[in-house]
Amino acid sequence: MFRILFLLFLIIPLIEIAILIQIGQIFGIGYTIALVIGTAALGAALFRQQGLSTLAKVQMSMDEGNLPATELIEGLMLLIAGALLLTPGFFTDVFGFLVLIPPLRNKIAQSLLINFIQSHINAHHHKPDSGRIIDAEHWESDSE
Repeated sequence: MFRILFLLFLIIPLIEIAILIQIGQIFGIGYTIALVIGTAALGAALFRQQGLSTLAKVQMSMDEGNLPATELIEGLMLLIAGALLLTPGFFTDVFGFLVLIPPLRNKIAQSLLINFIQSHINAHHHKPDSGRIIDAEHWESDSE
């Protein structure tokens, strides 16, 4: 897990720098900076709207007496999306904006929840031993 995180923290900034250089060469540095700031502002506004909507769904689900598992996962996904959108660059913005699409976010959250439940069940499912267990009783008799 540490290796994967290390690679992500190394590779993603390099991708962002390469994309920023390419866009800067095409549009110029001023427009590139304005675009980075614009996507961050738009992302923050959408993040706020979607976050409030998800919070309302959590509250409604709890009011109905249901566990808001999917909604809580969506909330966590929105926090990650917000961080991605506030990170300068376009590569992370793509993933941040994808999470802000409610039907896509809901499908991903449901999939994560189902995978978590299935892995939890598989991890705690006890398989019988390879040897056979025979349930029997034994008693001694005086008669032969």
